[in-house]
Amino acid sequence: MSKEVFFPERKEIKNIIYCYTKPGKDFEGLINIGWTSKSFDERIKQQFPKKSPDGVLPYTKLLEESAVRSDGTFFKDHEVHKVLENAGFERVGGEWFRCKIDDVKSAIVAVRNYTHIELSRTNDFKLRPEQKLAVSKTVEYFKNIQTVENRAPRFLWNCKMRFGKTFATYKLAQEMNWSKVLILTFKPAVQSAWKEDLLTHVDFKDWDFVSKGYKDFSEIKKNKPFVCFASFQDFLGKNSSGGIKIKNQWAHKIDWDCIVLDEYHFGAWRDTAKELYNSEENNEKNSEGLKEIEIWNEEISPLKTKGYLYLSGTPFRALSEGEFIEEQIFNWTYMDEQKAKKNWTKKSFNPYESLPRMVMMTYSLPDSMSQITDTGEFNQFDLNEFFSTEGSYESAKFKYEDEVQKWLNLIRGTDLDNIYTNLKLGGNKPILPFDNSRLLNILSHTLWFLPSVASCYAMKDLLRQEANNFFNDFEIIVAAGNKAGVGVKALEPVKKKMNNPLETKTITLSCGKLTTGVTVRPWSGLFMLRNTSTPETYFQTAFRVQSPWVSELEGSSTEILKKECYVFDFAPNRALRLISDYSCRLDIYDSKPEQKVREFIQFLPVICFDGSSMQRLNAEEVLDMGLIGTTGSQLAKKFESARLVNVDNDTLIRLLNDENILEALMRIEGFSSLKEDISKIINKSETINELKKESTENELSEKKKKVLSDEQKKQKDLRRKVRDNMIRLATRIPVFMYLTDYREERLKDVITQLEPALFKKVTGIEVFEFEQLLSLGLMNDALMNDAVFAFKRFENSSLNYAGGFTKYKPDEIGLFDTKLTIEEFESLQ
Repeated sequence: MSKEVFFPERKEIKNIIYCYTKPGKDFEGLINIGWTSKSFDERIKQQFPKKSPDGVLPYTKLLEESAVRSDGTFFKDHEVHKVLENAGFERVGGEWFRCKIDDVKSAIVAVRNYTHIELSRTNDFKLRPEQKLAVSKTVEYFKNIQTVENRAPRFLWNCKMRFGKTFATYKLAQEMNWSKVLILTFKPAVQSAWKEDLLTHVDFKDWDFVSKGYKDFSEIKKNKPFVCFASFQDFLGKNSSGGIKIKNQWAHKIDWDCIVLDEYHFGAWRDTAKELYNSEENNEKNSEGLKEIEIWNEEISPLKTKGYLYLSGTPFRALSEGEFIEEQIFNWTYMDEQKAKKNWTKKSFNPYESLPRMVMMTYSLPDSMSQITDTGEFNQFDLNEFFSTEGSYESAKFKYEDEVQKWLNLIRGTDLDNIYTNLKLGGNKPILPFDNSRLLNILSHTLWFLPSVASCYAMKDLLRQEANNFFNDFEIIVAAGNKAGVGVKALEPVKKKMNNPLETKTITLSCGKLTTGVTVRPWSGLFMLRNTSTPETYFQTAFRVQSPWVSELEGSSTEILKKECYVFDFAPNRALRLISDYSCRLDIYDSKPEQKVREFIQFLPVICFDGSSMQRLNAEEVLDMGLIGTTGSQLAKKFESARLVNVDNDTLIRLLNDENILEALMRIEGFSSLKEDISKIINKSETINELKKESTENELSEKKKKVLSDEQKKQKDLRRKVRDNMIRLATRIPVFMYLTDYREERLKDVITQLEPALFKKVTGIEVFEFEQLLSLGLMNDALMNDAVFAFKRFENSSLNYAGGFTKYKPDEIGLFDTKLTIEEFESLQ
């Protein structure tokens, strides 16, 4: 891997509210309430640098409490001051209040939990350059567009997650002088973001907010501008008699200035709205008692509006089907954001600096784990099957619990030699999430995206078993099923468990909740543990962990707590195919896929572990793996795999007893000592077995322990030497495949019947000798088939890339000792 830093160190952060008083009558009943990003002792020394002559401290410490909320935001003393003042406590001057310490504690709790009567309007941030551009371009379009046949104008913001759509939408409303804005979404969990920006920013002090569970339309002043937030399901769903629900009839009578369709990719499509409506979140329990739901269609919508604003980070289908023309779209992608961050040259504050770079880390699981999900010889690893369950809720258990346990061992970096056999023979240990010391410091809070509610409960149960006591330090949160709550309510248990996220550790298990439109700042890593074939779902979920997390320090400086965030994926081909798809569809007007991928992974590095080594992939490798399942370098490694040849004792004894084949192999360069090496391996095995048997009966002396250790090391080195020689022979097979034209025949037949002379020239052994090697079991037929299939797939892609030219179009594709029809072959690509 390159020397680029992917796992930065994170400094320890302190943010505290502290209280003290002074001795003497003048300070009786008074408390000083302050804030610091240092410890109390460090801060108090600044205020009282000298001790009293009599040695008595000039202050009495009363309180030191964390100033971080469960959602990862920080607060300062002035918010506590405001709560006390609103409650009628006298502010004597500066930070001094006439109150009791219990009153201060109550005020801190109120600020921490947002339970003080009115949300404080403490935010006064400004629009970033791209947000200004989005607002100005949209204003220009809405003001200049000529409506056709009374159709309301429409505009799309194709902007990545973390763009700041809520704040920018509200600034657009101000620029357009709107006073009645309706926000509709398929994901009610996004409500908190819309509510927070409107009620905490100083720019919107005259605005009111209407939503289920907050304020009803009847409670607001009708002469004030307001925003109504609602779910698409609620406002356009029908009651049991097929009509509009009574509680929503007011909304259908208003002529809205603008209807905002948030998270448009999740329901605006005519053929996927029902699918979403039948998803976990809505299928758990339809609390509204809806009989049916209408599919979104502007032309027949019962709601009246002067214009539509569509918001999405992944509106790929809308773009590809031409729903919006170029002048109706504002684009802001992850690449745009990271470029702006990198290229900021002004001396002023860089507004993009806090937006973390995403790093993707993919891992090929060994056959011992992945093969349990195979339904055919070449099928890709099926995450949904791997994490499938029996039972439901608390009684759910993983169907393949032993293999899932091995996976847990893997991500902790334990038992790796047994999980990845290549590592025993000189492979490089991968960087793993809960093993690398720097990652451990960063991954205090992670989101695990699983296939089902049952798999979430099964994972919680497994994490709590004795074998996994490493995870005892983590709060395990199941954000799935009825018990987790619907919509925004599902977020509360997560925040509650996080408590003070600087001090706690959590793992949130979800199969759909909280994967769209919510901000959980402490999340720094996503484990993608389910199948998903669409870049929309994949990256909407992935970008949940890209929320900025920043702490203020003394002197108005800041510390970025999350400079990098991570996606861990255990189905590499799927992940890289979606990266190719996502990066190529960001701009439908550019037709250079390699350039798009190269630019994308410049800002989203992809690090891949293939079972023996870990490396950062380039654009060509991402495209190769994404489109054809392997890269040129990985294809070569398939023929260099230690698993491709068998060098266990039984196989070596059979080879040693076959003088003819042994002599044939020893004629090949580098094989001259083969017979001697195998004999030593067998002899050392006898010595090792005797010593091990003795050790089970009596403890070995130090001398014999050393002999055992030395013999094991020597045997391992010899076995590796024999294995490496056999692999050298196996690597000549792809050379032979390059030279032969018989793609439709089984490779074994090509070697033994069609081109034996060519095979002898390439490998140095006769065909009958090769057949004898196979009969001795020296080569793994199943893995050889897999390697040949990968070669043919890579070759086929190259032929197609060149324009589909080939000398012939075979009906079948030959592998090593089997054939596939062309239909079967293409279906597996």
